[in-house]
Amino acid sequence: MKLSTDGLIIREQQTGEDDRLVTLLTRDYGVLRAFVRGAKRIKSKSQSATQLFAYGNFSIYRGKDAYSIDEAQPIEIFFDLRNDIEALSLAQYFCELAGELAPVEDDAGDYLKLILNALHMLSKNKRPHSQLKAIVELRLMTLAGYMPDLVACGDCEEFSDDGMFFSPVEGQIFCKECVSDHTCIKLPNGVLSAMRHICYVDSTKLFSFTLPHESLDFLTQVTENFLLTQTAKKFKTLDFYKSIL
Repeated sequence: MKLSTDGLIIREQQTGEDDRLVTLLTRDYGVLRAFVRGAKRIKSKSQSATQLFAYGNFSIYRGKDAYSIDEAQPIEIFFDLRNDIEALSLAQYFCELAGELAPVEDDAGDYLKLILNALHMLSKNKRPHSQLKAIVELRLMTLAGYMPDLVACGDCEEFSDDGMFFSPVEGQIFCKECVSDHTCIKLPNGVLSAMRHICYVDSTKLFSFTLPHESLDFLTQVTENFLLTQTAKKFKTLDFYKSIL
């Protein structure tokens, strides 16, 4: 059976002298792993479309035990990511997150759109790295079913922008009157508003907010804390990204 879909290469692994095993985040079939046979011998156009960060249209053969890429037409290669080690490492982190959180062999159009937009912003330096990291972390968690409840206090249902506290364990916010019963992080007003924006806004407006540098740094600490707490996983690409900052 043959599949045809747009996708992004989020991982690559050499499996022989000429073969490669790649992981794709596809629009129609989610996360797939597929072999690229004779990757070093195929035409240069197809070769560029099957390397890390390559976004293209793929013709994929589904065999009895594995998928294989028959044809690949590149759409965007994101070459500029390789000009900046910090941007490159952050892009690798985004791809590792997508591979962990996106569905397998199911529709993943929203996941693909998010990662593609983030890679574009990253490669063109259109947003601060800390902002892109926070957006990808929290929006991916939201798409994957981990969306926190940021509307009102989880205990008394008070709605406020002033002095609210966030629990990474419970995925809820609490007011100053209720926080003593929970382990929380105090959220500055702008950070809470940004988190609500990331979780609830339409995807067309996802990247359209601003915060001071210090607030962005705080935001990305909170979203990272939430992601690591909820998934209970370690991400090697995150460790590497933080090591070079």
